[in-house]
Amino acid sequence: MIFRDRSHCGLLGPSDVGKEVVLAGWVDALRDHGEVLFVHLRDRSGIVQVVFSPESSGEEVCALAGGLKGEYCVHVRGRVVKRMEGTENPGIVTGGIEVAAKELTILSKAGALPFQISEKSMMAGVSTKRDEAVAEDLRLQYRYLDLRRPTMQDHLIKRHRVVKTVRDFLDEQGFIEVETPMLTKSTPEGARDYLVPSRHYPKNFYALPQSPQLFKQLLMVSGMERYFQIVRCFRDEDLRPNRQPEFTQLDLEASFIDEEFLYALFEELSVRMFRIGGIELPRPYPRMTWLDAMNSTGSDRPDLRFGMTFKDAADIFSGTSYGIFKQILGRGGCIKGINVKGQSERLSKNVLQNEYAKEIVPGFGAKGMTWMRVVEEGLESNIVQFFSDFERQEILSRFEAEKGDVILMIADPSWSLVCSALGQLRLHLADRLGLIPAGLFCPLWVTDFPLFDATEQGVTSSHHPFTMPDRTDFDPENIEELLSLKSRAYDLVMNGEELGGGSIRINDRTLQNRIFKALGLSDTDVEEKFGFFLKALEYGAPPHGGIALGVDRVVAMILGTSSIREVIAFPKNRSAFCPLTEALPP
Repeated sequence: MIFRDRSHCGLLGPSDVGKEVVLAGWVDALRDHGEVLFVHLRDRSGIVQVVFSPESSGEEVCALAGGLKGEYCVHVRGRVVKRMEGTENPGIVTGGIEVAAKELTILSKAGALPFQISEKSMMAGVSTKRDEAVAEDLRLQYRYLDLRRPTMQDHLIKRHRVVKTVRDFLDEQGFIEVETPMLTKSTPEGARDYLVPSRHYPKNFYALPQSPQLFKQLLMVSGMERYFQIVRCFRDEDLRPNRQPEFTQLDLEASFIDEEFLYALFEELSVRMFRIGGIELPRPYPRMTWLDAMNSTGSDRPDLRFGMTFKDAADIFSGTSYGIFKQILGRGGCIKGINVKGQSERLSKNVLQNEYAKEIVPGFGAKGMTWMRVVEEGLESNIVQFFSDFERQEILSRFEAEKGDVILMIADPSWSLVCSALGQLRLHLADRLGLIPAGLFCPLWVTDFPLFDATEQGVTSSHHPFTMPDRTDFDPENIEELLSLKSRAYDLVMNGEELGGGSIRINDRTLQNRIFKALGLSDTDVEEKFGFFLKALEYGAPPHGGIALGVDRVVAMILGTSSIREVIAFPKNRSAFCPLTEALPP
């Protein structure tokens, strides 16, 4: 066998007719016509049909071919011929030709398969699909077989091309790829660390990095100016379809820049990344402050593919006699609502009152929901009689309501609870009613996040403690003032997903110490955790900032997969367990 002369199955075409070729790959499917055996041979490039017949192959080769089964690994020598008219298979790229086999070598046999791997029919006009009922854990247990499927191989190939696009573009922009340590100290990134014991220092542990945050900032102090890394990160956090305990991110930092530099850089980069999947993103990306995002969609990662944005209604009911609203507003509360346009027939009184008001919305954390259907006469609901004529007219005007619309409102003393519950309701209804357009991508920059969040003990960093505040003249002991600070942080959001985020960093030790003081860290804690980093800030640290983009999450969105596990070669399952190796979390 001479593999260096090998041709690739999926690259053969009409121009190869008459040539003798050497092929190697896996038996994708077989069709036995008595004396003639048709085999779909698959390698990474695609599929070609191989024909074993007494005329071209001889009795000995035909006899050997008769023992072939799915996923046998084989070596074939034969001649490319044009298929007879009417036997072409448009379902595969090579469907106009086939290979008349002369020699066959079985390189390796395969046992009974745990699930179907073939995705292509051998017959024109017949579709073959993998059984979608195959349990994910079974697929992960036999991931080496799952990855043989052309769909999965295409995912990894496209991922490779996306990452290559990133490297090529950033190289053009003067960025240098630098590797940072995997064994390091804990950093405050908002999740639990994975720890690695040290043999040299018993009872001591390294932490696997949640991100290279401090190291990339140290690279800016080092004068590298423009750094990036396709880096593995580790976070021991609750799992969701878009999370894994170990994940890959594009990490980037640059000196002597501001937010506008990073916005322009990442808009161009993300446009190029999505173009790999045939998606053309609209530019420029709109921007929305965190406060506006929360007030209009109830989320800091707004999905802008559909409307149904919030309307404030508190002022409408400032003089109301409706007891519930009157009590909530008397406590400084909030009333917000959405207009579900033209959906009155699909949202009956029974669905609104018994399903949404009593079950779904309380499940989102709210105590209840007010609903009104817009009819010819005005508003219809079980409480509309408690509203004045002025309030009814203002509701219709404020929500731009027309006959057939449904207005839903949530009221509560807590602004954040109203935003959260109504935001979840907005997404639930959009999904249930099919209001989200397919194939639409709406990128967005969310900016001006709060610098701090309130806790029972004081405050904690909303992002991380190295984020530059919007102003530096604050009192680190004044909680109210700290909670009013905004950060120079930004997230890249698309279709309700956070794809990445970053900030302009603090490059002054005095300011950094004040942030630590605001967080309630003692001098001892600061020195123990960040002493090496603070010392570096004493040596001419340049202004700098950066961003990190979730590679798994971005590729999954580009390819339209249901989970990031579909674009990772060997992922953990929903319980952070690896069915393939039986590896358990530490």
